[in-house]
Amino acid sequence: MEYAVKMEHINKAFSKVEVLKDVSFCLKPGEVHALMGENGAGKSTLMKILSGIYSTDGGTIEFYGQKVSIKSVQDAMGLGIALIHQEICAVPEMTIAENIFLAHVPAKFGIVKKKEREERALQLMKEFDLNIDVNTKLKDLNIAQQQMVEIIKALSQDVKVIIMDEPTSSLTISEIENLFGHIRRLKEQGTSIIYISHRMEETFEICDRLTVLRDGHLAGTSEVKDIDEDGIIKLMVGRNLDESFNEKIRPQGKEAILEVKNLETDKVHNISFQLKKGEILGFAGLVGAGRTETMNAIVGIDKIKSGSILLNGKEIKNKNMRQAIDNGIVLVPEDRKECGLVLSNTVRFNMLLPQLEKYIRFLHVNVKAEQEMVEEYSHKLSIRMHGPDQKAENLSGGNQQKIVISKWLACKPDILILDEPTRGIDVAAKAEIYSLIHQITEEGISVIMISSDLPEVMRISTRLAVLYEGNLQSIIEMSDDVTQEQVMYYAMGGK
Repeated sequence: MEYAVKMEHINKAFSKVEVLKDVSFCLKPGEVHALMGENGAGKSTLMKILSGIYSTDGGTIEFYGQKVSIKSVQDAMGLGIALIHQEICAVPEMTIAENIFLAHVPAKFGIVKKKEREERALQLMKEFDLNIDVNTKLKDLNIAQQQMVEIIKALSQDVKVIIMDEPTSSLTISEIENLFGHIRRLKEQGTSIIYISHRMEETFEICDRLTVLRDGHLAGTSEVKDIDEDGIIKLMVGRNLDESFNEKIRPQGKEAILEVKNLETDKVHNISFQLKKGEILGFAGLVGAGRTETMNAIVGIDKIKSGSILLNGKEIKNKNMRQAIDNGIVLVPEDRKECGLVLSNTVRFNMLLPQLEKYIRFLHVNVKAEQEMVEEYSHKLSIRMHGPDQKAENLSGGNQQKIVISKWLACKPDILILDEPTRGIDVAAKAEIYSLIHQITEEGISVIMISSDLPEVMRISTRLAVLYEGNLQSIIEMSDDVTQEQVMYYAMGGK
């Protein structure tokens, strides 16, 4: 059989650390093939070799029966291979139209055909039901809209193989359904798609076959119809994994540790809720509903126009993040790479960053205290790394997220706000974070958790606040009787 892509005995190492060891992967013409595995298993590295970002240390690649040497992104594009990155790889200062046609600008005699570019971009945007001016700069879009532009950019090219790395991590339900419709049409046209996702339900809905990597090795390949979720998890982690966290947390106190009254900003309106000691208060809603903006106002990132915030019955005014931290409120941001980490620096530096002054006195660094803190939280959160001096950018997404959480837990907060804490991480890392959340609530820390994964936030929350277009629609006491349909009713504007 002639494969669209045939990679055999691929090896790759960074600084003598092997990340891919004798991995083989085959993609059929016109199939959607899931590539799965824990963070750090080697999925992205394998795909970066196929797309020309990395070179291989050994092995061969065939493209439609012909042995090829892919040494650059241009080589891959010349063959018809496109990669949609998990992280946004666009130019913020450029417009939507300019970003979409960045690699293949419509031009004549070296002069850009701006009108043609804008018309073609507008047509592509309409196909995805995006009614946004194509002359809008990318920096003025939210993360979900930027992700859609990245997807459209890849689909605008004449490609034979598309690699999608977590394409739905920031998308709404309707946007995901729209994307799946395009994937099915591409499949009918003979385009092959490699689909990387940690969302099991997407694999079963859209994929034909799956390949699982574990610790840089090939763990197995299967037809999707011949395997279930437990089978995939066992291939991924090498064991059965109990991801059952259905037992609800019981708040330790009846009194509110945090009370928000009639909060009003430029983006949210008349928001009121209470958070009890030791509870998990979930926040649900569609992208743009105002969940993140509400939390940004609480911690002093966004300016409050009116309303009040009470901590243990006393009104506080957080004018910036420093004041929020001093008041015992910390925020793990949605975008860990942009807002949560200094990727080019070490694990140690990132974990110590919010409280450096605690370890420095009169130009003297308390190395022993630093080391004790790093060791304590590395152990507590099971951070997998070569050592505290390893750069954060070289860790998997799950371990990066654990570093962000650990640096804020080290501040000994009373309230921990988690914005999309499991976005883009694998099932095993998710289970560890769920377990950690339960553990810290038992220690008396109160948790606010924002998640676009509705089953996740329903399963883990004590109560669930649902927002729509900047307004709080309902706060639901969570029980087994509450359905996703009921939550979505409020998320779509129902009252």
